[in-house]
Amino acid sequence: MKHFLRKVPIFNKQSLIRVVALATAGSGLLYSNFDTNSRISIFVSIPSPLRESLSWPWITLPQMIPHPSFVALDPMQYGNLPLFFSRIGSVPSVDTSKEVSREVGDGPKPCCRCLGRDTIANAAARVGPAVVNLSVPQGFHGLTVGKSIGSGTIIDSDGTILTCAHVVVGFQGLRSSSKGKVDVTLQDGRTFEGTVLNADLHSDIAIVKIKSKTPLPTANLGSSSKLRPGDWVVAMGCPLSLQNTITAGIVSCVDRKSSDLGLGGMRREYLQTDCAINGGNSGGPLVNIDGEVVGVNIMKVLAADGLSFAVPIDSVSTIIEHFKKNGRVVRPWLGLKMLDLNDMIVAQLREKDAMFPNVNKGVLVPMVTPGSPADRAGFHPGDVVVEFDGRPVGSIKEIIEVMGDKVGKPLKAVVKRAKDSTVSLIVIPEEVNPDM
Repeated sequence: MKHFLRKVPIFNKQSLIRVVALATAGSGLLYSNFDTNSRISIFVSIPSPLRESLSWPWITLPQMIPHPSFVALDPMQYGNLPLFFSRIGSVPSVDTSKEVSREVGDGPKPCCRCLGRDTIANAAARVGPAVVNLSVPQGFHGLTVGKSIGSGTIIDSDGTILTCAHVVVGFQGLRSSSKGKVDVTLQDGRTFEGTVLNADLHSDIAIVKIKSKTPLPTANLGSSSKLRPGDWVVAMGCPLSLQNTITAGIVSCVDRKSSDLGLGGMRREYLQTDCAINGGNSGGPLVNIDGEVVGVNIMKVLAADGLSFAVPIDSVSTIIEHFKKNGRVVRPWLGLKMLDLNDMIVAQLREKDAMFPNVNKGVLVPMVTPGSPADRAGFHPGDVVVEFDGRPVGSIKEIIEVMGDKVGKPLKAVVKRAKDSTVSLIVIPEEVNPDM
């Protein structure tokens, strides 16, 4: 049905009533819009059978267009209208120079950060071919008692697979019955024998390698630091040995600490999600809606729904760099128990102790391990670290990042003490026991 775009000046109420009546008899579409100059525009869709009735000599007729257009009533040009109405919606933009061709069911494309009907499917499709099933014989002293089933992700075309350490090794080293060998099955059905190259039990991250004469699908690594609580994510893997399975959910927390989960050893941080995770998902990728790997699924809380955890991909990337550089993860140890400070904690501490340092941020040291590098350097309980190796710090994470793998290298720490005294200390980190 063809329509005309008509700009109609309104001289009186009767003219307005006639236009509205025509719209009502026609398509019934009535749009209003207010611009920044408080101009009011009314847009009426008029079908072609009724356009002939609009034979007023003062109506201007722009060029014909093959799709619905509108009559514009401009009261600022022709006088105020004594008419009250509510705003229905924004006026669609009309390009009178081009024809519009749209299939049935075609809608506006969602914005790049919006969740559309295909968003999760597209994200899963980008990573899915690179998700693999891992199977490792489980047993000791030559006796196989079963298999360990898990998941992994091919992250390099040379056959590098990222997974969890507990999937491919035991907590006393490589499973004796597997001798470091892993059965790898791709989504397309191809099977390979993989070899465990590196495994870090502390972070529960491992690298498996396969060799292929044909191209291997790979997944891109994203950044976990960009995640926020509420962001959509997709968990992929082989739960209960069911290959090519995906579940979706949201990020519940971006920095869930290992101490919150009752896990001992050194401090670790996890992504918490409400994606459904079950046995066999371990080692599989956690994917954002852009189809990038942002974490490695590692565990769920037993007897609790909606509590699943993943190692952030930023931490995993650091671990991979350690593997490449040292063949293992090198973790410097200071012997400090530390606590991040914020304005509220500082105010509470100053309320309890008027001599507490006047700081806005920093890292509080509640306890120093006797005989540790920090003890030998002269750290005291109650110190607030404000600078480390020449860089201002306000969190434990920043101190860990500054240390990197600097074992045996002197690092300068600036601390604040009671009565706002400032002390510079030189500490030499030691490598932590890998079994801690």
